[in-house]
Amino acid sequence: MGLVGVVVLLGLVLLLTTAATTQLRCTEAARAGARSAALGEDDAAVLGVVRRSAGDGAGVAVVRADGWVTVTVDRPVTGAWGLGGLEARASSSTPAEP
Repeated sequence: MGLVGVVVLLGLVLLLTTAATTQLRCTEAARAGARSAALGEDDAAVLGVVRRSAGDGAGVAVVRADGWVTVTVDRPVTGAWGLGGLEARASSSTPAEP
């Protein structure tokens, strides 16, 4: 019984670590994408910047409004446990450069 508890606990720790890493990647990708978009890059270039940071499975939304640029990045949390439905999401806004 104790070994089962240890295995379950280890699985949860690994899942939380994977989720935290994915969240950090999304956050950094959103920041980099917002900086790129604020400097006037087109959406294709912003997508390239985000995908380099967050990976190919990331979804990206770029919104330009009222002199601000907002980039939202989402990516599923992947793992070998077959758990679905977990997703990391981050958003970053910055004023557009003139």
